[in-house]
Amino acid sequence: MSNARAFGRAVFRQSVIALTWVPVVIFVENNIFSVASIEGISMKPTFNPESNRLRRDWVLENKWFWWTGPEGEPLFHRGDVVTLRSPMTTRMATKRVVAVAGDIISTRPPRAGRVVTVPEGHVWVEGDEQFHSSDSNDYGPVAINLIESKISTIIWPLSRFGEVSKEGGRDPRISKRQMNTEGNAGDWAEYGYH
Repeated sequence: MSNARAFGRAVFRQSVIALTWVPVVIFVENNIFSVASIEGISMKPTFNPESNRLRRDWVLENKWFWWTGPEGEPLFHRGDVVTLRSPMTTRMATKRVVAVAGDIISTRPPRAGRVVTVPEGHVWVEGDEQFHSSDSNDYGPVAINLIESKISTIIWPLSRFGEVSKEGGRDPRISKRQMNTEGNAGDWAEYGYH
C-alpha cells in the first residue's frame, strides 16, 4: 500500500507541476512566439517555393514586436513579412509590408493605375506572387491592429532554415513626399526598402 500511495503522490506532484506550466505555454504561444505552417502560394518563392502541398514551410512568428523598439520608431518596415487578419475574410494571411504610413504607392494588377497614400496607422501589404495573391491591391491599406505577428525565421524544412529575406532594393511604384526646410510639401522622390 505504501508503494501505491507514494506512486500516487509522485504522479499528483508531477501533474501539478505540469499544469502550472500550461498558462505559461499558452501565454508564450499567444503573446511572444509561436510556430506556424505557411499555406498557399501567395508568398512564393519566399515561402513554399515547391508546388508540393505536402511540403509546407514552417516558420517562427514573433508576436512580441508591439513591445520592442525605441519610442517613436515605426513598428513595421518595408520588407517585413507579417501575418494578419484579412480585412475581407477575417482568415489569417501572410504578406509582405511594401509601403508604410505616408508612402504613396501605385497599385499593381488587377487594379493597376490607382495611386494610394497609406494613412497613419496603416501599411500596404502584398504577396510576393503577384498573380496569386489577395492583398492591399484588392482591399487597400491595412490597419496595423489587424497584424498579429512578424515572421522572422523559416525553421522547416531544414534545407531552407534561416532568416526571412527582406527583399532589399527599390520599388519604383513607391514614392514619398519630401518636406522642404519650411515644412511644406516639396518634390516627389522614389523611396526604396530599408
